[in-house]
Amino acid sequence: MLTPLQDKAVGTLAGAAVGDALGGATEGWTPEQIRERYDGVVEGIVPPFNTDWRNARPIAPYHKGDGHITDDTLMTHALVRVYGKAERHLDAYAAAQYLVPEMMGEKHWVPELEAEALLLHRVFLAEKWLVARLHYGHVDPREAGVGNIVNCGAAMYMAPVGVVNAGDPAGAYAEAIDLAGAHQSSYGREAAGVFAAAVAEAMRTGATADSVVAAALRVAKDGTRAAIEAVCERARTISDWRGAAPDLRAAMAPFDTVADTYRDQGLGARRPSRVHAIEELPMALAFLLIAGGEYRDTVLGGVNYGRDADSIASMGGAMAGALGGRECVPGQWRRDIARASRIDLEAPGLELAETARRIHLADVAARREHERTFSMLTAAQG
Repeated sequence: MLTPLQDKAVGTLAGAAVGDALGGATEGWTPEQIRERYDGVVEGIVPPFNTDWRNARPIAPYHKGDGHITDDTLMTHALVRVYGKAERHLDAYAAAQYLVPEMMGEKHWVPELEAEALLLHRVFLAEKWLVARLHYGHVDPREAGVGNIVNCGAAMYMAPVGVVNAGDPAGAYAEAIDLAGAHQSSYGREAAGVFAAAVAEAMRTGATADSVVAAALRVAKDGTRAAIEAVCERARTISDWRGAAPDLRAAMAPFDTVADTYRDQGLGARRPSRVHAIEELPMALAFLLIAGGEYRDTVLGGVNYGRDADSIASMGGAMAGALGGRECVPGQWRRDIARASRIDLEAPGLELAETARRIHLADVAARREHERTFSMLTAAQG
């Protein structure tokens, strides 16, 4: 029998991984292209969009689809291992001390490469930045994210921060903002904090899709807050994810530096700004609202939206999985993806729940010590 913490932690990480694997096949394409390729909407595991996937995009020769997780999940699980080694709340220095060695020192099965490989060899350029800046450049970890392209690269693996700070969105936001400073700046870093806060709220007993969005808005700043407000306001008028993409994209477009033709970027794309936002988090929250927090429709909305579908579906899956726990993630999807990706989808959640429990106990002890110290400082003298 799982405790609620274990159940929700497994739901979060398994939910994120399943969304990631389903969305990998449709990443980079439009809803219209997706429906044409798959003879309708995608409602489960599908083959790669390009049958000749090794050669279709030489810069990214990855076997997406067929139930394969992507770098979103690989980085998320690496962060779980970092928490297990650090046994404490994380900051930018933890990225240098623990995350970088995970990326460049330990081989794991990488489904998209069909091989045992270093995480460094799978992540894309914005994530390779961590190793270049922290290991080779010896940059102050708190400032290392400055200069990187601004994208969802840090946000995509921040779900574990929400689990460790379960029920404390403000604490999750602060921790993720500090940690993500080693990787991202501007609205990419902001999205990492807001996503962690959203997961922390979803971990709370009694949380709903509405309360998750409200928690995100309480901490969000600048363009990220404005984008979430606009996209979620539009989402509240939509009852079915199947026809949602045009309206949601129209609501997001003023805040997004990434062009409507997703792979054809202008010179202003992914540059720091206080008025812009990444697309992935507002969209994940929007599909969570449209689905009323239900897992399957949250994820399928992201999968069929296309563009950065794996990250949208992964973030949505993490939040919906935290709300509903392990059993809300369809069992057949969990089993098929675990088998195809050669990965255990439950062990990381159980490991993280135990680490979170120990960190919480240390937090309680530290808080009580502070209370004793402050009581002595405020006690009347004589």
